[in-house]
Amino acid sequence: MTVADESDETLMMRYGRGDAAAFDLLYRRHEMRVWRYLKRNVGNRATADELMQEVWFAVARDALRYEPSARFTTWLFTIAHNTLVTSLRRGQVEVRARRRVGIREALEFAPDELERVEAVASRDDWVLELMKRLPAEQREAVRSRIVDERSYTEIATELRTSELVIRKRVSRGLATLRNQLKEPS
Repeated sequence: MTVADESDETLMMRYGRGDAAAFDLLYRRHEMRVWRYLKRNVGNRATADELMQEVWFAVARDALRYEPSARFTTWLFTIAHNTLVTSLRRGQVEVRARRRVGIREALEFAPDELERVEAVASRDDWVLELMKRLPAEQREAVRSRIVDERSYTEIATELRTSELVIRKRVSRGLATLRNQLKEPS
């Protein structure tokens, strides 16, 4: 098995022990999905780029605290979500991140942009609570397909199962979520 074939969790543990190449591989594997998530929520390439720096800085900073009991992608997107929400609540990107990339002026969000992102963030929290009720296999399939926007083929390859199995898990998970939404609170 080559380093490129190792799981994200194994690579993160290797990085925690000082293997910088493992971090580079993790970054290359996930950079576009993280960036698309950030861009979709802020609607601005420059801000998404700055937030991306902040997310990966946090991954590097917290490498020793990573526990492989959680999937790396879950941990990574939790960091991305928290970075996004924290930065948007303040109305600007972390000053540290701007300084690292040589930008002096703060980026500010218009009130309607901030309200839109906070509405999405709060809705995401609510949906995540509903997703916690799903069986683990369905939850992971729905998260990978819907949240991470990965293809069925990619998910099936990672989980070493068929694309049909992944499609069924996503379908059943979404059906369960729809039913939960219909239930009276």
